[in-house]
Amino acid sequence: MYSYEDRIRAVTLYIKLGKRTGATIRQLGYPTKNSLKSWHEEYERRLDLSSGYVRSKPKYSQIQKEQAVKHYAEHGRCIASTVKALGYPCRDLLRAWIDELDPNSRQRVVGRAVSAPRPPQLKKLAVLELCTREGSAQVVAQKLGVSRPTLYNWKNQLLGREAPASMKHTNQSPRAQERDELEREVDALRREVRQLRLEQDLLNKANELLKKGLGVDLQLLSNREKTLLIDALKEHYGLPELLAQLGIARSSYFYHRARAVVGDKYLQVRQSITEIFESNHRCYGYRRLQASLTRQQVNISEKVVQRLMKQERLVVPMHKKRRYASYLGEISPAPENIINRDFQAAAPNEKWLTDITEFQIPAGKVYLSPIIDCFDGMVVSWTIGTSPDAELVNTMLDAAIETVTDTADRPVVHSDRGGHYRWPGWLSRMSDANLIRSMSRKACSPDNAACEGFFGRLKNELFYPRDWKGTTIEQFIEMVDSYIRWYNEKRIKISLGSLSPIEYRVSLGLAA
Repeated sequence: MYSYEDRIRAVTLYIKLGKRTGATIRQLGYPTKNSLKSWHEEYERRLDLSSGYVRSKPKYSQIQKEQAVKHYAEHGRCIASTVKALGYPCRDLLRAWIDELDPNSRQRVVGRAVSAPRPPQLKKLAVLELCTREGSAQVVAQKLGVSRPTLYNWKNQLLGREAPASMKHTNQSPRAQERDELEREVDALRREVRQLRLEQDLLNKANELLKKGLGVDLQLLSNREKTLLIDALKEHYGLPELLAQLGIARSSYFYHRARAVVGDKYLQVRQSITEIFESNHRCYGYRRLQASLTRQQVNISEKVVQRLMKQERLVVPMHKKRRYASYLGEISPAPENIINRDFQAAAPNEKWLTDITEFQIPAGKVYLSPIIDCFDGMVVSWTIGTSPDAELVNTMLDAAIETVTDTADRPVVHSDRGGHYRWPGWLSRMSDANLIRSMSRKACSPDNAACEGFFGRLKNELFYPRDWKGTTIEQFIEMVDSYIRWYNEKRIKISLGSLSPIEYRVSLGLAA
């Protein structure tokens, strides 16, 4: 029924699909499950298939043949009644058995005319109609005036047993309808798989070429970045589907592609900006980045820096949270607000600001108590601990006093109305060092805005952008301490001429 090529194709696909019978038959449309398994067994046994149709074993045994001939002889020698009674075989086969086992028992009609041989043209026409039929083979046989077995015998003579007896399938066939539906589902799945593969390849290329995370939104990429992705994948995917997937116009793609051929004149600047941004806690805005580039003898405008930052996705994280408050009520007389929101100082150690801020990480709470010099914003001294107690602020004040012990400077120390700055330990240290106290008004954080501004910069640049899971209290304290040292020694401050506080003092000859 099936040619050698059809059978070998089926066996090959069956092995390729992991010996999945259903999947193989759905894809090919043939054969039956039993036929496919028998072909595979033969292939494994012989490493090949037979070239022609070979019946593995006789359909009927010798005993069945003898029983059929005996029944024929004992029941009126009627072929039709024997076939009907036994249920086997066909009439032509029974006649062959009778001629083989009991040739003298068949009734023969004497004087019956022998049918004339059929012309070859009729045979060819009959086989053509059989193979191209829309209905059943019986309808074709009745039309031509021959029996149905005769039709199939002619087909075997002209085309061979391996050739299929029908080239077409009726649309009314449930199996054909099911196969068409499965083919449509397979096509839809193939399109879906290709779409998913395209999205995955775009994300991988964005991570590889653009250093973006795998969770990046491709629609938020710039047209220049989208052009790079398209150029990297256009050998594997069509240009129209890449343009549609990334949401970029065809004209925009060719525009940026032409620009890429010319070259990016800001390529080195982009790399420098990224390095400066990453090496400074990802907290430099465009002004400080522009100042850093100027120090490297790279002169570009702030607008260009802004544009390059936007293209490179260099965003300074911003976050606002409720601040720690240490106010405990009026426990002692409050001094006058000498600073009165005037945070300008003509020289170091004229005005000091202090406060306490809280950091809450999974490992626990950490508190920072610094003293800020209004002259240049330098952190004069600081203490970090796990409890906002008097020892925290007293230790910080002792360290600050040591910096002015050998000088005539007696700065004004400004704070809020927290209980730490109104206990006897703080008051005695202030009195012994001849320092001047100043306090903000009740619940008025702008009166200490310069110190609050330092806390905001520290948290926006160090604390909020990071996930502190798995960080111990000791590790966090070390990182805060390292940040403050970097803040004093290296962090650029635009108001100081793009210098850090210590660099500014060295430039004025106030520090070695």
